Amino acid sequence: MKNKTLAAWLAFIGGPLGLHRFYLHGMLDWIGWLLPIPTALGIYGIQRVQQLGQDDVLSWLLIPLLGFTIAGCALTGIVYALSTPEKWNAKFNPSLDAEAKPGQTNWFTIMAIVASLMIGAAVLMASIAFSFQRYFDYQIEASRKISQ
Repeated sequence: MKNKTLAAWLAFIGGPLGLHRFYLHGMLDWIGWLLPIPTALGIYGIQRVQQLGQDDVLSWLLIPLLGFTIAGCALTGIVYALSTPEKWNAKFNPSLDAEAKPGQTNWFTIMAIVASLMIGAAVLMASIAFSFQRYFDYQIEASRKISQ
């Protein structure tokens, strides 16, 4: 039995590591094995900024990967939590009744939606803002070099 609430929380908390995919689809799920790659690259980008400073162009590309992965996994948690019991049980618990308990929504499911929405939206907006700020800073630097 695959519990909707647990899947939503796993997508929110352990999504960048693929935990929700492994829970729902098993250890052979290739998407679950691919999710840690952008997560690790984003963490590497953060380490590069700490070591080399904010002028490191590669870190500008790597850090948003982490943010977009976290935001995407938070969105996945919201989608899981908002699915109807009939749809959830038909997809992940086909041997159970359409109204079986693993697909039901409870307060922990609602808390997963709220947490995913708050954190996911904040991380997404921060990633977009960071990307655009770095891009425009780079463009200003390039225009200064041309004008001199």
